Amino acid sequence: MELRHLRYFVAVAEERNFTRAAERLHIAQPPLSRQMQQLEEMLGVALIEKGSRPLRLTEAGTFFLAHARPLLAQVQDLKAMTQRVGKLERTLAIGFVASTLYGDLPDIVHRYCERHPEVNVTLHEMTTIEQIKALKEGHIDVGFGRLKSEDPSIRRIVLREERLVVALPPGHRLAEGKDGLRLTDLIHETLLVYPKAPRPSFADQVLAMFSEGNVTPGPVVEVRELQISMGLVAAGQGISIVPESVQAMHHRNVAYRKLDDKHAFSPILFSVRHMDHTPELENLLTAVYEIYDELGIAHIKENL
Repeated sequence: MELRHLRYFVAVAEERNFTRAAERLHIAQPPLSRQMQQLEEMLGVALIEKGSRPLRLTEAGTFFLAHARPLLAQVQDLKAMTQRVGKLERTLAIGFVASTLYGDLPDIVHRYCERHPEVNVTLHEMTTIEQIKALKEGHIDVGFGRLKSEDPSIRRIVLREERLVVALPPGHRLAEGKDGLRLTDLIHETLLVYPKAPRPSFADQVLAMFSEGNVTPGPVVEVRELQISMGLVAAGQGISIVPESVQAMHHRNVAYRKLDDKHAFSPILFSVRHMDHTPELENLLTAVYEIYDELGIAHIKENL
């Protein structure tokens, strides 16, 4: 069985018609029919109900289609990722979630660019889920995100766990105090979470923290992005839970209190294509650990 057999079968199954499938594949219909016949002979089962109009798949055909589609998608991902790794010019496209821009990412990128001026570095704001897709499609080379998820094509290194804080309007009843807050202190507050889409996202991470602590939050309002959430906090429309690095925004109408719950941390993840060991990535990871060491940020070092 060859990849063309899978491509031809998927086209026939999706078009439900040999003529339209042949046009889509830019081949004549007779060769397509022969390829389908050959595929059924190799498998020893019928995939298409004989004489059905419109074309219908057998039970085996439906099963084969369900597995053929992801296989073809993996092949396309592999092609895009390999092309990206093998590019001759030295480039480094970095995806990042907005909150990392208020932390150490600018210092890391500046350090890297100073040491490697021959590399063309570009930055692209995107959610963690969008980063995974962009890595597989070859649009970026590395992602700095926060959401833990599993994909066999992607390797994730947890750089560190960042403490979460509560953002509140300055006159709020919880805005003053030296001690940290607990989730139970927030149960009557309107909770602003972001981003609204795509999901899962940091919003789900915050809601999961409440669930793990067996605490039910007050009214939950989903907003599009971090900046909108902070603006609404400043306007007294609710509170928001954010990574502590967001305090660098220095918004005059927002106060911050530390969260003391054991679940009140958000990971910072370094995501790359599995088995991608290009010098650009190795050098970027070195810059990350150097900055962390200089700033005294707790972390565990991993190699690519």
